[in-house]
Amino acid sequence: MLTRNTGKASWYGKQFHRKLTASGKRYNMNALTAAHRFIPLGSYVRVTNLRNKRSIIVLVNDRGPWIKGRALDLSYAAARRIDMTGVEYVEYHVVAYPTVHYTNPSRHDM
Repeated sequence: MLTRNTGKASWYGKQFHRKLTASGKRYNMNALTAAHRFIPLGSYVRVTNLRNKRSIIVLVNDRGPWIKGRALDLSYAAARRIDMTGVEYVEYHVVAYPTVHYTNPSRHDM
């Protein structure tokens, strides 16, 4: 049984483009990705914009959002695909968990 969650989603774009994500990869605002505080990195999540019922599957590759009351941060491209005009209410659920534990090797050297 899938756990369906609802909450506010926002998106992030140019100011974070090419900066490192929690996964250790560089953020690409043109990729279909998302940030979530707890969903395991490497998971795929279906996100549905509740205003227009458009949905997309994104890869969770970062942590966040860090603004109170927000559930997800989508990449610029993902937000455009579901026609987000700003902060929107969405429904989301994990459709696939990673098959291996996702770690950021650069963080282990500290």
